[in-house]
Amino acid sequence: MSRSKKEASGCGCASIPFSVIFLIAGGGYWLFTQRENLELSRFIPSDLQNQIPFLNTSAPENSIPTVTPTAPAENPTSQLPQTLPNNPPANPRANSGNNPGKNTGSNPSSSPQTPWETKEIRGIYLSRYQATNNASEETIRQRVRYYRDRGINTIIHGVWGNACTMYKSQVMQEKFGYQSCPNEFQDRWLDWLIDEAHKQGMEVHAYFEKGIKIDENSPAFNLAVERGWIVAGVDRTHPGVDHYVLDVGISEVSNLFKEILVEFVTRYPTIDAVQWDDYLGYHAELPGQVDRTLELTNFVKQAIAAMKAANPNVSFDLCHHNPYWAKRYFAADWETWGVDRVFIQVYADKNFNDELKYVAANDGISITERQFNRFDEVVNNPQIENILFFPLSGEPEKMADKVNTLRKNIN
Repeated sequence: MSRSKKEASGCGCASIPFSVIFLIAGGGYWLFTQRENLELSRFIPSDLQNQIPFLNTSAPENSIPTVTPTAPAENPTSQLPQTLPNNPPANPRANSGNNPGKNTGSNPSSSPQTPWETKEIRGIYLSRYQATNNASEETIRQRVRYYRDRGINTIIHGVWGNACTMYKSQVMQEKFGYQSCPNEFQDRWLDWLIDEAHKQGMEVHAYFEKGIKIDENSPAFNLAVERGWIVAGVDRTHPGVDHYVLDVGISEVSNLFKEILVEFVTRYPTIDAVQWDDYLGYHAELPGQVDRTLELTNFVKQAIAAMKAANPNVSFDLCHHNPYWAKRYFAADWETWGVDRVFIQVYADKNFNDELKYVAANDGISITERQFNRFDEVVNNPQIENILFFPLSGEPEKMADKVNTLRKNIN
């Protein structure tokens, strides 16, 4: 009996050659990818098209988002007022980087809104006895806040004058046998001043008031005469006081100043700058017609180098006459000194506009109460980067009040 033939099962694909399978698969893929170009839907009734997914090519709603240009989201902080009551101004040190000669007082998170706020340094001078009468720590800190509230962001305070320091100095003790100028300052007065200023986003610049000049009221005067440290003649540049000028060509004198600078920036490492003024110079009317220009230049360069070696973060600044006047009448060729910043003194109305070209070419202007009639002009001048206020009246607090009133009138 013959065996029955086994019944075939399955689809029988195994009997189809692989080449045919590949041909069918490839053709199907080609038809799928080219379905839009071939417009196969023309040959199929519309009611069937919806039942064949690959022929229904309409995209679902919002499957491809439409890109519409929009304004960038506003910074939430921009909705807040730029200045709050008693809020400290932007830290002048914020953008200074490694260049101590550049003070940028604007807050990087918000742009200044007024011409006044664009001035990176808005400084006021306080004489070296401003914190006298045994001022307490709280009194000194309150004074700092007082100036801050009036729009001032830099205090330029006297730390030297009439050939002696306003802090207890080991150098003074070694050279003269006493530690400082006669005063009733508490030992930490300058520490408190610097600390509070920095807390309020302000700077402190140490003012080397009177520079290399000395008068008969100096505790060092007799010793300077005895040692032959004074050049011949009397300097009557400023009426009312007969000044004498120390000879920086004498090594003992030049070394004294260099040692004082090094001591100061070492003892007060967070001081922002030291500043000298037109008392760093020899007036042309001194007898003998001696040209001390090169001598003074060499001294200043050496002093800066010594200070920078001790503390490179401190800016060495100058507030002087315009370069022509300074060199011609004070032997001060300061353009060759290598200072960090120069502020031009413009303390008279005569030739005021002529002085502005020097102001624009340098780092700012220093004015007195006599120039308040030009306050708007100075503040609104974009070429004037910084403004210093020198109170001829000797009353910096009243000057700051007036400055505050004037600035509010133009803001």
